[in-house]
Amino acid sequence: MEGYCMKRFFVALVLLAATAWLCTACDTAALLSGGEQRAQVGEVLYRDDFSNPTSGWDTWNNSGSMVSYFDGALRFVIQDSQYDYWSRPGKRFDNVRIAVEARLADGPTDNDYGIICRYKDQNNFYAFVISSDGYAGILKVINGEYHMISGKSMEYKPSLNKGKVVNYMGVDCAGSKLALYANGKQLLSADDPEFSSGEVGLIAGAYSKPGVDIRFDNFIVTKY
Repeated sequence: MEGYCMKRFFVALVLLAATAWLCTACDTAALLSGGEQRAQVGEVLYRDDFSNPTSGWDTWNNSGSMVSYFDGALRFVIQDSQYDYWSRPGKRFDNVRIAVEARLADGPTDNDYGIICRYKDQNNFYAFVISSDGYAGILKVINGEYHMISGKSMEYKPSLNKGKVVNYMGVDCAGSKLALYANGKQLLSADDPEFSSGEVGLIAGAYSKPGVDIRFDNFIVTKY
């Protein structure tokens, strides 16, 4: 399980949940038509709709907690309280935009789920998360400790869809500029130069109540 999960260690904060990016009734790919430095505008660097269970994402099952390909999505089930789990396809980038469709399928709304960028190792990466009860935040995990870098704590965002409804999430990782979007609105931003490149991925977690079941679909990375 090393590299796939982490019990939360907080530095001067307690998390409630979450992050996101652009679009409501639009196609996720249409969100990613931003400018690019060395290629055509909106060039797709990587995409996965999770229809192929051999496409390369980390999967595993341990006592009911799991990451798996399921019904055309990447499914996270978290049966441990106060744990985050993640998965990566082994793709490394520097300046990118990332988008994904995500929803709670079952379990408590006090959860977190979202996008990872610039993953160095299991103790060092950025995570952009939202919760099913409407909170969002940008995190830096450094040396295994969680630091909120978008503010003092998770922030409530009315534009997030609550409960078992799809949120269209996205992030910008461009130089030191980090931004989180959901459902057509920018939610949060931060400026942090710690990590300049690394792997991309997805993350989901439970707080005091386990049993969180999150589904991700249509993951897209474009050059920023």
